[in-house]
Amino acid sequence: MTERDVSTNLTQPAGMANMEATDGKAAAGRNLLFLREEELRLAQDLLFFGYRDFTAGADEILAELNMGRAHHRVLHYVGRRPGITVGDLLGILGITKQSLGRVLTPLIDEGYITQTTGRADRRQRLLTLADKGAALERRLFERQRDTIMRAYREAGPAAVEGFRRVMRGLMGPEARATFEMLTGGNR
Repeated sequence: MTERDVSTNLTQPAGMANMEATDGKAAAGRNLLFLREEELRLAQDLLFFGYRDFTAGADEILAELNMGRAHHRVLHYVGRRPGITVGDLLGILGITKQSLGRVLTPLIDEGYITQTTGRADRRQRLLTLADKGAALERRLFERQRDTIMRAYREAGPAAVEGFRRVMRGLMGPEARATFEMLTGGNR
């Protein structure tokens, strides 16, 4: 092993060792007992290019409205959790209150999001998508849904589960806990 090889303690789930595709080619999860730097750089390239193309369609829609990815993230999570508090949204996004304000204020002012006062705690600000915001969030989702569906169909069910495991593995403990909370821990 050279200096550029990175030893790992990868263990494969039962039944994955020496997994072969039906056409005889080594499967994507080939028996990687160690990963060379080049394999890790390839993974990084795949993440960069995949993310670029995954976001491209939504970016076009957002650009038409003078919005960006930060707006998309807010619309996504407010849509996923109607009535979410500003504090919870800050925790999910991992940004400052000031950064959220720069994105949230125009979304409220332009009628994409409604803000109400909490019933139990009047200091809370609860966020919900207005009809206009729900329509935009749906349009953005549908654009990205098509990209994900195509990729999932091409990769197959085993690869989809592998992708989910890798993405969970990329998350730190705090992100993983937030993800589990958002998805109910069943994904």
